[in-house]
Amino acid sequence: MSRGKSSDETLIEMDRTGEENNGFHASSDKETLQPENAEADKQQQSKDSVYFRDGVRRIDFILSYIDDKDGEKKQDRRKEFEANLQKIGLELETEDKSESEDGRTYFLKIHVPWEVLATYADVLKIKVPFKANDIPDKKEVPLSWLCTPYRLPEHVMQPEPDYFTATFDKSKIDFFLIEDKETFFPPSTRSRIVYYILSRCSYSKEDKDKKGIKRLLNNGTYVAAFPLHDCRYWTKSIDANCESERYALYKYWARFSSFYKEQPLNLVRKYYGEKIGIYFAWLGFYTEMLSYAAVVGLLCFIYGLATFDENVWSKEICNETIGGQIIMCPLCDKKCGYWKLSTTCSSSWQSYLFDNTATLFFAIFMGIWVTLFLEFWKRRQARLEYEWDLVDMEEEQQQMQLRPEYEIKCTHRRLNQVTQELEWVLNQSPAEKAGRFLLCWATVVLWEMEPYLPLTSKCARSVLSGATVLFWISLIFACIIAVIVYRLAVFAAFAGIMKDSPTNNMDLIGNLITPQFATSVTASCLNFIIIMVLNFLYEHVAIKITDMEVPRTHVEYENKLTVKMFLFQFVNYYSSCFYVAFFKGKFVGYPGDYSYMFGKWRNEECEPGGCLIELTTQLVIVMVGKQVWGNIQEALVPWLRNWWVSRSARSHPESLYSRWEQDHDLQSFSQLGLFYEYLEMVIQFGFITLFVASFPLAPLLALMNNILEVRVDAWKFTTQFRRPVAAKAHSIGVWDEILNMIAVFSVVTNAFIVAFTSDMIPRLVYKYAYHLDTESTMEGYINNSLSVFNISEIPEKNRPEDGENPDWFYSSNITTCRYRDYRYPPGHEKQYTYTMQFWHIFAAKFAFIIIMEHVVFVVKFFVAWLIPDVPSDVEARTKRERYLIQEYLHNYELEKLKIQLSQNQNGPSIEPCTCPDADAMSVKLEVSSDCLT
Repeated sequence: MSRGKSSDETLIEMDRTGEENNGFHASSDKETLQPENAEADKQQQSKDSVYFRDGVRRIDFILSYIDDKDGEKKQDRRKEFEANLQKIGLELETEDKSESEDGRTYFLKIHVPWEVLATYADVLKIKVPFKANDIPDKKEVPLSWLCTPYRLPEHVMQPEPDYFTATFDKSKIDFFLIEDKETFFPPSTRSRIVYYILSRCSYSKEDKDKKGIKRLLNNGTYVAAFPLHDCRYWTKSIDANCESERYALYKYWARFSSFYKEQPLNLVRKYYGEKIGIYFAWLGFYTEMLSYAAVVGLLCFIYGLATFDENVWSKEICNETIGGQIIMCPLCDKKCGYWKLSTTCSSSWQSYLFDNTATLFFAIFMGIWVTLFLEFWKRRQARLEYEWDLVDMEEEQQQMQLRPEYEIKCTHRRLNQVTQELEWVLNQSPAEKAGRFLLCWATVVLWEMEPYLPLTSKCARSVLSGATVLFWISLIFACIIAVIVYRLAVFAAFAGIMKDSPTNNMDLIGNLITPQFATSVTASCLNFIIIMVLNFLYEHVAIKITDMEVPRTHVEYENKLTVKMFLFQFVNYYSSCFYVAFFKGKFVGYPGDYSYMFGKWRNEECEPGGCLIELTTQLVIVMVGKQVWGNIQEALVPWLRNWWVSRSARSHPESLYSRWEQDHDLQSFSQLGLFYEYLEMVIQFGFITLFVASFPLAPLLALMNNILEVRVDAWKFTTQFRRPVAAKAHSIGVWDEILNMIAVFSVVTNAFIVAFTSDMIPRLVYKYAYHLDTESTMEGYINNSLSVFNISEIPEKNRPEDGENPDWFYSSNITTCRYRDYRYPPGHEKQYTYTMQFWHIFAAKFAFIIIMEHVVFVVKFFVAWLIPDVPSDVEARTKRERYLIQEYLHNYELEKLKIQLSQNQNGPSIEPCTCPDADAMSVKLEVSSDCLT
């Protein structure tokens, strides 16, 4: 089957106007493209400019390259690539390497003329204004003056007027509000159009499938490709025609002193595009909602402090007549001796701060909070869609834009599954030539063929990709088991070392530094190091296997990579917390019949205060460590790199250090840069929702981090990175589904934490069912929660070695020891088996889980049903705008038809176009033109 041409090849041939039409000479690698009779004096014009040397045509994109001595192939690719760009209609100008700071780098400046902008704006369905918005704004909110200190100037918050917009149509140019063709499309849109062309332009005469700027960057033909910032960030541009939006963003948004101010989201969207704007809108909204959770969490922590003296069971542990007389069984074999319960006094008090009645309330609150956060974000997102003209942005249009890599790697072609027919595409456009306008009718005959990946190849790639992901997840589990073995192995070592440690005699920290604490902290730090190393390695693997799958569109590529990365990160970051929360201390056994891992290492026990405090320690170390490390990576590393690269150019005056060189020295913002920002925040979201019952202060830590994160990201985007290519997005994409999944899962995990990790349920069962006095109190709980074992029945392999027991053990006649469990004492007919109280507690735990889950889920679904996804005023405004657009379009078409009819009655007739022979349809694109001069 013969292969038809792609739509981009069609546009190349349609827009080919010849070099003589634009009055420019062709540019080679070492020639400078200059307009005839328009060369400016380089000495008089500052190079810190965003315009060509003529000072008129704006630089829409920059390509840089180094002319290697042995780079003939690269030179040939560049010549062919640039020639094809000129055939499309782009205008080029080259800065010789002698003009660059390093004396090695060439800079190719690209300008998009109006004709090309109009053509591709039509192809990309870009929305443009056609009438000023006359819908009145909402009434002001009462007492809004209270928010004045947090407000930004109006010209920053609303950088451009509000318009009704419609999809650009090249055949209806006079319908739109075009005052100046050079400024009608903002720089972000112009750079987006250029990048679309660059990504699909061929650079080889022999093989037309070799195309795209990404491949040229990978093979070293070009060093960098980027749009320009409009000025230096710390000062306005000296050119009055330049917007200086970067300066405004730095002044009002990226400075750390503005941490309490609102974000200029409309200006962010205008400068960086909707995709980056949506991210900062989501991050700001998430931070705002965190403030409510942080306040409630702080109140729960304060409740723990306020009721400190009501902690009866900790008082019993610390009481020398109660906890000081309870002898506990050894916590490990051979190296651990018998110990008194009173030694855990400090950890018991610490545990109470997070394991109290407020814990239950906060777990339920967070289950409702996460629902409110997601529902209100949907409303906020709907408002942004309306304000940013994304309501009618069809996802299909995004998905129809195939990735250049997909078009290149998929050599098979098939008939379009949607049309199943030939398409006749009629394009009408005015072209300027030799000072006269010609009206050309071009009929394009195109056989709709599309690239595709055969099913067998797709299945093989998916299987290999899935196997790779499973291998790496298995590697995580292996590392977690290694950390658990480390815990089991070093606990005995710490017990032996710290037995005679000098810190034991210190009043302040002697009771805090215990073998359990040392083991927990060192294991958590080791686990954090393993997490960061595995993350670094897996990121590269995930990108490689996603590239191997050859996703069809950019949306599909990001979704596939997101699923792979999040699944790995979920297991990597949370597995250690899951172990401490749900496995540690649950499968220990009892003296005389302990459980062992791999038959060698005895399983860990929880302290009498429970494992909750250790889960808190694990959570704090991993969560805070990740945030600190993330901020160092995001802020310090780019700054150091930029400082090093630009060290020799910083002394240059502004007139010599060109705008393109300044941006070239900045860090490149990768296509996946925003993906990592989302991933960081979603992992944090998991920490503050999945395990928040163990640490109510987690939202407060996240809030403080995010207040800094917003400004760090803003500072990074504004000062440390090249300007990214603008991209459209009407939502946060697949991350929304991931957040909903975490929200549902968090209800389950917090219910299990309260039931099985916390001691709340055993305490409540004791208080209301097993307390002997008529008044329900917690007195006697500690004695009730510990079982008794006969020391003489402890096997030899479990007994402490000589010298491991403390001196007081030998001076007393001790025959029994206690351990944490609910089992019958020695001498009982059911000795060492579970008591009825154990089963009562077990049943109460599961009953609590079922009740809590159902209550929270019912409230969640009710709240979700109660809050509409789209605000009523936004819905009404959207309908009103659609109605007005249809009305204006109808009136426009009606007026246009009247004018055409009057011209046909009074003016000369125009002969219709003749279509090309249908036999040539599938072989070559035919363009026939009958032009009226």
